[in-house]
Amino acid sequence: MRIVSFLPAATEMIYLLGLGEELVGRSHECDFPEEVKHKPVIVDCALNLSSMTMAQIDVAVSTQLSQGKSLYIVDEVKLRAASPNLLVTQNLCQVCGPAGNEVSQVINSMSDAPKIIWQTPRNFEEMLDALRALGKETGTEDKAVEWSAAASARIKRISTATQGLRKVRVAFLEWVDPLYCGGHWIPQMLDWAGAEDRNSRSGTDSVRIPWEDVLQHQPEVILVSPCGFKTPDALRQAALLQSRPGWNELPAVRNRRVYAVDANAYFARPGPRLVDGVELMAHLSHPEHFPWTGPQDAYCAVTAATADQGIAPIHSSTVATLA
Repeated sequence: MRIVSFLPAATEMIYLLGLGEELVGRSHECDFPEEVKHKPVIVDCALNLSSMTMAQIDVAVSTQLSQGKSLYIVDEVKLRAASPNLLVTQNLCQVCGPAGNEVSQVINSMSDAPKIIWQTPRNFEEMLDALRALGKETGTEDKAVEWSAAASARIKRISTATQGLRKVRVAFLEWVDPLYCGGHWIPQMLDWAGAEDRNSRSGTDSVRIPWEDVLQHQPEVILVSPCGFKTPDALRQAALLQSRPGWNELPAVRNRRVYAVDANAYFARPGPRLVDGVELMAHLSHPEHFPWTGPQDAYCAVTAATADQGIAPIHSSTVATLA
């Protein structure tokens, strides 16, 4: 079997199912597990985002999509050389990975075209469905079913434990300039973790929201989770929030419960690590009840000191906002 993955979440599933050796190509955003970085990059970003601010990225991405252009470039030469018989991509979000048009155009031009698996999960259950479908297609269905059952049991333990706790008001921000709320699976994760965010949208795209909506919610915890970012970049971008009117009066700010999190690992990708993301949300919402035993760089408190570090340029490999 020769597999090409155009999706970071699918790549994580491929390794989870023990198929890493069969992966012969990836997108530039596939960065977990570490060994995947040695695989050939077949799809790359069509925009040069180096040195752009978050607002500039938002404009560039929105303009590209409004003109009917793709955010990705598929290297046809490398794809043909990889000679895959299975390709995993998506239709869910044009920002997160190559969608139908550009993939179909390339595949239709190949004499020995691979089978395409489309992954379009909009909630946690559909992520598990995607994993099991991939397992069925690759002869690893038993492993996929077993992992899915164990993941559901972990979620059940957390949600049961939070049922007797007061829901903590959380502002989950997928982008900060402009502001985007949480979407798709985020409201589910918050609910299981004993939290709520009335601005997040379940099962559908993240959208722009006015700052006034955050103020009215009066969040007790703020999670800065810019799509496409890891913790250090999220921490620097969180500094942009400090100039918003009413920032210092928010309960989360007064009680020092503003956190930058590793969006790539735990929240932005509909992959296996969403389960860890629920555990992280539970810890940040109810630290007295849920310890965090995962990586120390999964999150970082946002303070005045960290804000003084300034805003760093966006990594050129990052496409990280919704148009």
